[in-house]
Amino acid sequence: MLKAQGIIKSYGKLNVLKGIDLEIKANEIVSIMGASGAGKSTLLQILGTLDLPNGGQVWIDNTEITSLSGDDLAKFRNEKIGFVFQFHNLLPEFTALENVCMPALIAGKQMSEVEEKGKKLMTLLNVGDRFEHKPTELSGGEQQRCAIARALINDPLIIFADEPSGNLDSNNAEGLHNLFLELRDTMNQTFVIVTHNHELAKMADRQLWISDGKMDLSDDIHS
Repeated sequence: MLKAQGIIKSYGKLNVLKGIDLEIKANEIVSIMGASGAGKSTLLQILGTLDLPNGGQVWIDNTEITSLSGDDLAKFRNEKIGFVFQFHNLLPEFTALENVCMPALIAGKQMSEVEEKGKKLMTLLNVGDRFEHKPTELSGGEQQRCAIARALINDPLIIFADEPSGNLDSNNAEGLHNLFLELRDTMNQTFVIVTHNHELAKMADRQLWISDGKMDLSDDIHS
């Protein structure tokens, strides 16, 4: 599903990533952990096409995304990649359903088809009674579930999640973690999750660790 080779990233004289190699299989949940400043989020942004490396290559589903640019890159990102962040990033002026549907509408899909799918996803994620609610009318857990529905709306190949439970209480965090497992099993979804939450990391199929800009690919080495 995903392969990264020799990823290097620097900001001025600060070397953040120092040659990362990584492979993710389809239908796999992989957690990435490490100390603050180790380069976790930087790596996730590069894998998700939100940032460019200074060196190295990334392939998703046999497409070398590091060679794409402009409209081609934006199209690939919209159609093939889903994102879930610590803060839900729902647009406050739109309803929950409109937020969920937005990536599919940007992709040019039919409104009626998109709304039907958005409602199905929200129902699946237990926010089916919140279609017309604005984000401020939702709980933190409901907001994050809507954000996950939005990430799923275009049937992405892979979902990147950056501290997805970092802004939730323990009950909602546990529910979110279980939801990732359910989506892997029911929708064959692939997840790459950056987290400081050890409980979430342990639920993953593999735990990877970044230290000083390098990856230790041993499974469960810090569990």
